[in-house]
Amino acid sequence: MPTNTKPQIHQTALSGRADEMQASPIRRLVPLADAAKKRGIKVYHLNIGQPDIATPPEIMAAVHNFEEKVLAYGPSQGLLALREEIKKYFAHHGITITPDEVIVTTGGSEAIMFALMAIGDAGDEILIPEPFYTNYNGFATMSAMKLVPVPTHVEDGFGIPARAEFEKRITPRTRAIMYCSPNNPTGAILSHKDIEMIVQIAIERNLWIMADEVYREFTYDGGHHTSILSYPEVADRAIMLDSISKRFSACGARIGCMVSKNKKIMDAALKFGQARLCPPTIEQMGAIAGYQTIEKFLDSMISEYQYRRDIVCEELAHIPGAVFTKPAGAFYIMPKLPIDDADKFAQWLLTNYSHEGATVMVAPGDGFYASPDKGKQEVRIAYVLKEADLRQAMKTLVKAVETYNKL
Repeated sequence: MPTNTKPQIHQTALSGRADEMQASPIRRLVPLADAAKKRGIKVYHLNIGQPDIATPPEIMAAVHNFEEKVLAYGPSQGLLALREEIKKYFAHHGITITPDEVIVTTGGSEAIMFALMAIGDAGDEILIPEPFYTNYNGFATMSAMKLVPVPTHVEDGFGIPARAEFEKRITPRTRAIMYCSPNNPTGAILSHKDIEMIVQIAIERNLWIMADEVYREFTYDGGHHTSILSYPEVADRAIMLDSISKRFSACGARIGCMVSKNKKIMDAALKFGQARLCPPTIEQMGAIAGYQTIEKFLDSMISEYQYRRDIVCEELAHIPGAVFTKPAGAFYIMPKLPIDDADKFAQWLLTNYSHEGATVMVAPGDGFYASPDKGKQEVRIAYVLKEADLRQAMKTLVKAVETYNKL
């Protein structure tokens, strides 16, 4: 007999990868920020590395002046003209590469994904100093690999750990050591001695080296960056990962690159690139113009960020109990604040706090760690706002810490 019983619907399960994927600590509080704005609260965004410095006009002109009648597929490894400019750029830094040792990617993110998928299989491990750029967690999950954190500490400026800290974490599944210098989120820079230590471990233990050098030019107080491509003894195992996002203040262009002298890994990455067909063509034209005119705008950009860094540190010094070291590079700082829980604090800033009609959005520190219960009192601050806004944002943050601790 027919019945009125509805058929039972079973929910189709998601993959383990989907369940394990971490929400971005940089972006997951956006709904709270949007709600605050609807209430009429001005939100100062210190949570995301989105520069407010104008993209150089030469880049924008190159995009506007694209005249091809058909926006066709490009080469999977990227336009030869762009790879030639990248070659010239590195030659200016004393590093010799060929265009065939460059693959243009859809942002630095894709470069990291290509590298991970080329060097490791499911369950393989990557050693990485933590805290680290939060999306590394996601990239590892998508490639079914495991990040093995090597702790650094805010109290010593997030300096690179001793060799023994790396050595004791190496297992038969370890495939690479990965690092970011200048560092996102801490602003620390690896010295030549630091990189030399990693180089020696990689040679002796037969590991790859993945070097995220996106913030290469962002060094302050006379400091400098040393590229992994400067070490010929690891030319067979070094993978350099890069992006134009911050260098050219062009985050939305989504143009990055992967560079290695190891032909096997470049052939593997090219096959991944062929599967996604090609990186975006018009933005590559903008990147070409950027590399051709980089000397016109880079120095003033770096000076501006150093000035902003000093503003942030000046204001943080007004928070009793705050622990931080003035960053040597990039445009981030990761202070430890006198608060009980950074995630709760970051949410409170957006839901229950305002000072003179404004509040601040920060990125909770625990999202930049793989180790559980780390970074609970730390926040990442991106000093990417113009001076007046940055000063007001930091004064608002200083006041917020005082208010929060009185609750």
